[in-house]
Amino acid sequence: VQLQASGGGLVQAGGSLRLSCAASGRSFSRYFMGWFRQAPGKEREFVAAVNWNGENTYYADSVKGRFTISRDNPKNTGYLQMNSLKPEDTAVYYCAAGKSLPIDDAWGQGTQVTVSS
Repeated sequence: VQLQASGGGLVQAGGSLRLSCAASGRSFSRYFMGWFRQAPGKEREFVAAVNWNGENTYYADSVKGRFTISRDNPKNTGYLQMNSLKPEDTAVYYCAAGKSLPIDDAWGQGTQVTVSS
């Protein structure tokens, strides 16, 4: 499966963005899908994941209650709705897919999210 992330941008603190992850390949619906991020000078970190049918979701503590991960399998697309954004959410965000957790089978290119204070 190939992935392409989009939807990043510049937003003020408290604002919202929705990232999209478009997948190619017929097996997308069988994969876990997740989002990770990497801030300058820091290691890549897990943000959120969702199982194949969207019923089970997983979040990093730092984003719980603010971010929502979802997927639309008929559209081969995953989403990350980000609300109440903070400057510390500034990072390059990557979508990824995997047959199991931890997700590490396929990665998309990153999309930059910048939150100004």
